[in-house]
Amino acid sequence: MYKVIGATKSRALRVMWMLEELGEPYEHIACGPRSDEAKQYNPSGKIPALVDGDDVLTDSVAIMQYLADKHGKLTAPAGTPARARQDAMTFWLIDEMDAILWAAAKHSFVFPEEQRVPEIKDSLKSEFARAAKILSDRLEGPFLMGDSITVPDLLATHCINWSIGAGFPSVDDKLGAWAKSTRERPAFKAATSKEA
Repeated sequence: MYKVIGATKSRALRVMWMLEELGEPYEHIACGPRSDEAKQYNPSGKIPALVDGDDVLTDSVAIMQYLADKHGKLTAPAGTPARARQDAMTFWLIDEMDAILWAAAKHSFVFPEEQRVPEIKDSLKSEFARAAKILSDRLEGPFLMGDSITVPDLLATHCINWSIGAGFPSVDDKLGAWAKSTRERPAFKAATSKEA
């Protein structure tokens, strides 16, 4: 059985949601970043980590794609144009949404107070709003890559949720309704119901 290390209110939720979508059982070890528990699985203390047998994997997006590939679900097959398009969307979301949210977090509570630059957050919010508009314009089907849910859907929804918690401006109605529909999936609800 898989083990997911990390707090539900972190990027570990992405991995838990992925496993719920796949119907794979897992043990959740709730712990915060840089905790002694987290450092047992990742010396840097970053979360999440996934234990699969003797292997420990890190980075939420790498873990999600590994699980998708391993189980042959929520992904286009490797080596296909559809997969290249999916990977392009995934990398775009990491660059244009996740990285912006992480930068805002660093200047809110991660960095020591003397290293924070609170003024940067306004420009980050503006950049996120620009990216959210682009994503909304690209959304044509029920999911980002068409008719089936894939890794980018989980990543984008998590970023939108994170933006709400971080006090960023709301996304437009189209993207907001789409994110609401993905949050209504039973797998998302099962993942979010776990201990923090």
